Amino acid sequence: MFVLSAAPMVAHPSPSPSPRHAVSLNPTAEKLLLAASELMISSNSIEVSLSEIAQQSGVNAALVKYHFGNKDGLLLALLERDAANEMTNLEYLLAQPISATAKLRLHIAGIIKAYNQFPYMNRLIHYLLHESSDKSADEVSKFFVGPLLNFHRRLLAEGHKTGEFRVVDPVLFYTSLIGACDNLFFSRHAMSRAIGVGPVTDDVCRAYVAHLEMLLLDGMLTNKKAGAKAR
Repeated sequence: MFVLSAAPMVAHPSPSPSPRHAVSLNPTAEKLLLAASELMISSNSIEVSLSEIAQQSGVNAALVKYHFGNKDGLLLALLERDAANEMTNLEYLLAQPISATAKLRLHIAGIIKAYNQFPYMNRLIHYLLHESSDKSADEVSKFFVGPLLNFHRRLLAEGHKTGEFRVVDPVLFYTSLIGACDNLFFSRHAMSRAIGVGPVTDDVCRAYVAHLEMLLLDGMLTNKKAGAKAR
């Protein structure tokens, strides 16, 4: 998982991605995904056209259909690429010989790291779940929403069993954590206009990790002093 320290954000060593996520794409397909990602980040929007993606990548727009079927196929491949590392690490994190509290801290940092790298991620998830095809929605549920909810359920149960956590609804926890992570990046533009806050930097991410830990863990831990040491 990702660990945030005083230095720039770095990744903790972890196993290689599983075969499902280690999708092998040729250089042209990779260029299209990279271009779409760059455009979404620079525009703070997932509303990018095929012509914009083609211009950014230097690849003919017709090749989107060849490699991905259509634009939604490209967006689905982009989301799976972006989420792959974090999703692969879930089982690895659960297996570590550390407390559930320490695992949760690492998970919070990892999710924020992923959103910092790909700030459009949650909007892309919502689009593919609710505004695209049933097939796309099923795929997102299989490789992202379902595994993440299952991870939260198992981690929260582990923490409750060891006496670290109170009883916490995993669906409400998922909603709180993922919504809070998305809001940091999605709302930043509006806040910058309203009160002049700056961009999301590594320092901002570290501060937000600490903020979310305080909000979430203070309401979950049965022994807050012990939880403060579980780092």
